[in-house]
Formats: sequence, structure tokens, C-alpha cells
Amino acid sequence: MSCRNEKMINGGIIMPKKLFHVDLNKKMDQQDHPGHNRWHPDIPAAFSVDPGESFRMECLDWTDGQVGNNDDPSDIKYANLNRVHVLSGPVHVNGVEPGDLLVVDILDIGAFPEHEWGFNGMFDKTNGGSFLVDHYPDAQKSIWDFNGVYATSRHVPGVEFAGVIHPGLIGVAPSQEMLDEWNRREKKLVEQDPDREPPFAYLPDTDQVVAGTLKGKDFDKVAKEGARTVPPRENGGNCDIKNLSRGSRVYFPVHVDGAKLSIGDLHFSQGDGEITFCGGIEMPGWVDLRVNVIKGGMDKYQIKKNPAFKPSPLLPNYNDYIVFEGISVDEFSGEQTYLNANTAYRNACLNAIEFLKTRGFTGEQAFMLLGSAPVQGTVAGIVDVPNSCCTIALPREIFKGDIMPKLDPED
Repeated sequence: MSCRNEKMINGGIIMPKKLFHVDLNKKMDQQDHPGHNRWHPDIPAAFSVDPGESFRMECLDWTDGQVGNNDDPSDIKYANLNRVHVLSGPVHVNGVEPGDLLVVDILDIGAFPEHEWGFNGMFDKTNGGSFLVDHYPDAQKSIWDFNGVYATSRHVPGVEFAGVIHPGLIGVAPSQEMLDEWNRREKKLVEQDPDREPPFAYLPDTDQVVAGTLKGKDFDKVAKEGARTVPPRENGGNCDIKNLSRGSRVYFPVHVDGAKLSIGDLHFSQGDGEITFCGGIEMPGWVDLRVNVIKGGMDKYQIKKNPAFKPSPLLPNYNDYIVFEGISVDEFSGEQTYLNANTAYRNACLNAIEFLKTRGFTGEQAFMLLGSAPVQGTVAGIVDVPNSCCTIALPREIFKGDIMPKLDPED
């Protein structure tokens, strides 16, 4: 179905037409038009649009409603990760072909007025884990309430911050050749340690598959082959970039006719790295998009392997930070690694957490804060052998009290 996707309200204001609607009381496979939770070129488009059109996509939260607004982390601990991430779409863009660049503008994004809360959490080590799983192996949950642009939590008291609502996941469909390559390389990685918890990668699994309107043999093929939506890949996907928000423009290499654009995993706010894995502040909501095309753009601009984007001009106005460093020395063994930025960033996060524990937070609260608040993570140095240096910067203004170290009073 293709349609003009703008409507006039309030004396001439143009609003995007709602293309993909969700009912928050229903799971994704029960929606009037189901979305999907696997990547596969055979998943049919839910709608089609013309280049230049704008439209609204409503999204469920990434777990498909598995997490409730309560104080019990059991729903995090036992979340069925075969269900994630549920996505709205795909949207077929007329006239777009492989080799083109699909240009996507994020015009606006927001929470549903009837659902002004979100959640963050750490998965149990036996069910997904987190970036710091060997330090924090047990499931935890924090609920965050929205008050306009600000978020507070009864589970992490003493902080309030402005959120940058953004889609954690936005991407286009892979070609069959690309999908086959994903599955090959990820299977090879898992085979290095097939019993590892958490696993090195989540391979295709027929449990809990949602594949739009497909049925029968077509559904079975997608269920068997479809790539999980957990990681980012060449098609974009779950990149979790917090400044991909209002005013952003994304350039997607196109791999199938119509591009088949999908979106989901909305966050009210997120720290760089999304280190808790169960998110930034996860939420359902809506996104207004506009699409255009650059014919032959992949060759013309050499944007071929991964998307490129223009960040949002609208970010929280925090200017005063305390910054923690980390280097690439294993925190357990003390062994030197070679320019390992993963280890360096992990150490930066651990250093920040240990500091926050002296300011009245538990380790778990501090960890969830780093995943939820708009903290800034950077690779400061990656050439000075043998150590990489990564940093994580906490905005001082988000804390209700002064957290800075104090000089001892003079005698």
C-alpha cells in the first residue's frame, strides 16, 4: 500500500501520517500488521512510500512488553531474548535499488503520553549478561519516570537528567548473500566456545520468531535463516548511537529493492556503550521519518560497508564533567593486552563505578546510571603501544549534590 503520508491539522501545520500503528496491550505478532524480530530479505514490507514522503512509525519496547513497572527484577532475569528486538516495518521505498543510498531524516521522536516511563537493567550472566557481567552477574532493574525532557528513578535516587530520545535500532534489509555471510562468520565465532555464557553471538533460532505476515514454508525459511537483531551489522541495525535523534540524517547503503527500512528499540536516554545491555532507558514510542534516495550513491560517495550519519543538533546542554580513564590491562589477571579498547573502556567504567560508590551509590546503581544517563565515552588514544586509553565522562549537573572530591581542610 502506498499513500501520501502527510495531513493538515490546526490551520495548516503538516503532520506525518501514521504508517505503522501499535497497540501497547498486544504483542508484536498480534498487531494489526505485525512487525518482525529477524533480519531477512524475504520479510514482506508492511507499507510502501515514495521518496520525499514523511511518515510516523510507532514502536513497542525492544522486549515486546516483557518488563513491567515494578520493583522485581525477575522479568529481566527471565526475559526471553529470542523475542528481541521487535521492530516496526519494513517500509518499502519506491524506486530504490541496490547500489543506491537511502537517506533517512529523523524529524521527531517521543514517548506515548499513556506510557511515560521506561526501564534499564542488567541481564543475568546465564541470560545475556552485560558489559561488566563478570563483576555484576545478577539481574537488576531500574524504572525511570519521565517528566517532560527529564528522567528520575526511584531505584537510582539523587540524579535527574535530560534525555535524548533516539532509536537504538534502525536499519535496512540485507541481501541473501549478505545474510548468509553474517550467519557463516557468527557461527564460526560461536564454535570457538559453544558453551560460553553469555554466548559470543546469538545465532538463528526458530523460537519466538516474528516475520510480518509470512506463513507456512515462507515463514519457516525466515525462521531458520533469519539473523538475530541483537548486534549492529553492515545494514545499520542495533548501533545504539545516542545522538542519532531529532535532526539526524542517516545514509544507508541499499542491498535489496525498496531498501526495506525498519526501526525500533527506542531509548529515552542512554550512556555511550549501552553497557548494561538491557539498555539505555527502554521505552515504546513513535518516530517521524522522511526518506529520500541518492541514485548510485554507494559508488558515488563510497558509503558501501556501513551507514554514515549526521548527528542530532539537539543534545543536553551539559558542560561540566568528571572524567575517568581506563587502560588496556586486564583487571583480574593484571596482564597486559595489546591496544585492547574493550578492556580499556571496561576499566574506565569500573573506575567510575568505584568512585560513585564513595558518593552513596551501590555498585549496581552506579552501573545502571552509566547505562542510562547521557555519559560520554571516548577512545582517547589507540596508538601508544601497548595501552589504549578510553574515557567515560559523567555530567556533574545530573547529580543533586556535589560529587567532586574535596581537598582536605588545612590544619
